[in-house]
Amino acid sequence: MTKGTIVALTGGVGGAKLAAGLARQIPASRLKLIVNTGDDFEHLGLQISPDIDTLVYTLANLVSQENGWGRADETWNFMQALGELGGETWFRLGDADLAMHIERTQRLMAGEPLSQVTAALARKLGVASAILPMTDQWVRTRVATDEGTLDFQDYFVRKACKPTVTAIRFEGADGAQPSAGVIQALEDPDLQAIIICPSNPYLSIDPLLSITDLRQRIATAAVPVIAVSPIIAGAAVKGPTAKIMKELGIAQCSLEIAQHYQGLIDGIVLDHADRHLAEQLAIPALVTNTLMRCEQDRERLAAECIAFAEQLHCRVKADT
Repeated sequence: MTKGTIVALTGGVGGAKLAAGLARQIPASRLKLIVNTGDDFEHLGLQISPDIDTLVYTLANLVSQENGWGRADETWNFMQALGELGGETWFRLGDADLAMHIERTQRLMAGEPLSQVTAALARKLGVASAILPMTDQWVRTRVATDEGTLDFQDYFVRKACKPTVTAIRFEGADGAQPSAGVIQALEDPDLQAIIICPSNPYLSIDPLLSITDLRQRIATAAVPVIAVSPIIAGAAVKGPTAKIMKELGIAQCSLEIAQHYQGLIDGIVLDHADRHLAEQLAIPALVTNTLMRCEQDRERLAAECIAFAEQLHCRVKADT
């Protein structure tokens, strides 16, 4: 299986953990990571790409293990000084993290596409696997709530996900195209599988799928597509996934995750706590421990996902 290319769709912390496990199982040249940019925004005059940076820092072994995002051993002198001057401090930018945002902003302003900037910065930090922004165009996640429609970071950080969600939209998606690297990854003749990481389906994966051409390429891929459920026993490991499902009137279980990806996936990975749901699914399920507490968990789950996709690939070949 690892002789071919693996494409993974990912958002922030949860997806980055599995991506790190995949990076330990697959040669760098054969791992392509398509990452959400719907969270991107301009703040303090800087272009911020939270999910890209979480993925880069995680693969570079620079991420804060305590937070799962940002850099380890960070200092906060800039934020303290900014607060003393009365500036906005609700979105915290660490002193070392600022370098990433400043360099990205300067290069984007000079006309470089986000995909090119991301590749260059990732290489500088020693990341060999391809990190591919879903698009080089402007797509932004907007969250409709009982407090009005909010930009994603206002909902997620400034208001700490407290408002009740009524709908989620992706502005700019209708006119967006996948970045060139994304298209090349999905057209790779050696493509063996597509893995949807356990990121929030509604906030982290749906922005990718809102780009029509990207979604269509996944739906028609001639390789197994599997998803790892971010829900365990009705709860999300991290973030507001379960809260959003409840507010949107969706049952908080992995059956609904499978339903959400219907038409895209050929198999789903469930936690042992949800093994009883496997028999209710119309697609194959791998039941395992999906909670990634440590590096060994990430590597094990990654290896199991690869093996599961290989089983599905063999089943498809046998059927044809």
